[in-house]
Amino acid sequence: MVEKLIILENIAMVDFLGVANENIKEVASAFPKSKIVSRGNEILIQGNASEIIKINDILNSLVQHYHKYGKVTHDNVKSYIKSEAEYINGQSDEGVLVYGNRGNTIKPKTANQKALVKAVEENDLVFAVGPAGTGKTYISVAMAVQALKNKEVKKIIITRPAVEAGENLGFLPGDLKEKIDPYLRPIYDALDEMIPSEKLKFYQENRVIEIAPLAYMRGRTLNHAFILLDEAQNTTAMQMKMFLTRMGPNSKVIVTGDISQIDLPRNQKSGLGESLKILSGVKGIARVDLDAKDVVRHKLVKEIISAYDKHQEKNDKSKKSGE
Repeated sequence: MVEKLIILENIAMVDFLGVANENIKEVASAFPKSKIVSRGNEILIQGNASEIIKINDILNSLVQHYHKYGKVTHDNVKSYIKSEAEYINGQSDEGVLVYGNRGNTIKPKTANQKALVKAVEENDLVFAVGPAGTGKTYISVAMAVQALKNKEVKKIIITRPAVEAGENLGFLPGDLKEKIDPYLRPIYDALDEMIPSEKLKFYQENRVIEIAPLAYMRGRTLNHAFILLDEAQNTTAMQMKMFLTRMGPNSKVIVTGDISQIDLPRNQKSGLGESLKILSGVKGIARVDLDAKDVVRHKLVKEIISAYDKHQEKNDKSKKSGE
């Protein structure tokens, strides 16, 4: 059983709780497996994590409603309970992975992004390979959030190697996780779009969602989890093998990377490149390649990637002609 304490500040309790606490009783009746206790300006919720998250969302909406209108009615409570139920049920809409915090739908927009979603549905391990801006990480995070909401997994684990554009992290303050957190910003940004801030904080505090450097995965067995390894081109061969062998029962793994942007020292092989060769053809493992056509950022990003690809092809031809 999990507990969540909510402290209500700058609120007239009788206007918020209703006569004889009828508002809180209405919320409690919608979640009979949980216990809701109101004392003074505190509300204590006890129950399983998934129900507490829903109750917390409803109470936060009611608090915002109170601060806007100065009162919460019984009908208001019923309306917010109904909205929460519709939000949860809406996750199964065709093509939609999750609904964003601003009501926007998050779903695959290109053929290769749709292929990635299908590959993950049909395989337990999927490699998504392609340049920046193709949505491989964003769609992967959305699929992880969808799986968690649908109770297909018990937790989300997102990790990446502590290598970034040749920079030395040693001079940065803090432990390894604190050093690498700035480089995990794209992951946090994606989650911020898909999960309300209070809910995301709760998930992280209760280790339902873990975001950590790859080194933290050593020695663990990751069961009933949706696991995403991002920037995998910067793993060494040993790190990649270590990560892939962490996979436990009832887990899904997506490995994303861009093999044209390897930041490892010249004398080290990319674990991503090696694993793509070694695991090619293994049943239950799929590979999806994304390219410039899948870029959903600014239109210039697509042009930039195409220009770099042409430049690389020209260099490759020059090298071959000089051999």
